Amino acid sequence: MSVEIFDFLKKLFNERDFRLYMIGSTSRDFLLGKEISDFDFVTDAKPYEVKEFLDVDLTFSKYGAMSYKYNGTKIDIVTLRKERIYSDFRHPAEIEFINDIKVDYLRRDFTINAIYINEKYEIEDISKQGYEDLINKKLIFIGDPLTRIKEDPLRILRAYRFAYQYDLKIDENTKKLLEDNYYLIENLNKFKVDEENKKFLKMKERKNGTN
Repeated sequence: MSVEIFDFLKKLFNERDFRLYMIGSTSRDFLLGKEISDFDFVTDAKPYEVKEFLDVDLTFSKYGAMSYKYNGTKIDIVTLRKERIYSDFRHPAEIEFINDIKVDYLRRDFTINAIYINEKYEIEDISKQGYEDLINKKLIFIGDPLTRIKEDPLRILRAYRFAYQYDLKIDENTKKLLEDNYYLIENLNKFKVDEENKKFLKMKERKNGTN
């Protein structure tokens, strides 16, 4: 199903001279040969351009985020973007839509979360270590860990979820930063925290169910 979804969508985007990439958990699970349960793609097409040929939900289009249903399966598509200054511990104050994955990469949190897979199923690993970290089971922040945490404290919970899900090792310095800054989660929207916790529980149940 995962290949079918990507093949269907990439054809529509490429016919209109747009690019489409797998990203995030979709890339990770694809590379690890796991069943894909979350479908995340990025594109250089802007939301209003995608709307012209795909029936996407544009509720969060100001962030470049779109959702689409393929045979009942929810697909998340996000326009490549550049971000400036996080004003509320979660959302960037300014967003600029771009067409370069090398710039989009800079806004991402972990190397394993920034592995782009293009329409030819080729890995485009901007950090040069995302795939290696995935295989070697390491959770590494992109850039300065403290900066990334303060930009969006939800990354603390995401770090723990990814570490559990993929059996990743977190180095001692990063562990301490996560623990010392855990209090920042109190600044977040409770709904977003609950949503992340539900993802963890759902993933935990799924993982335990396969053991």
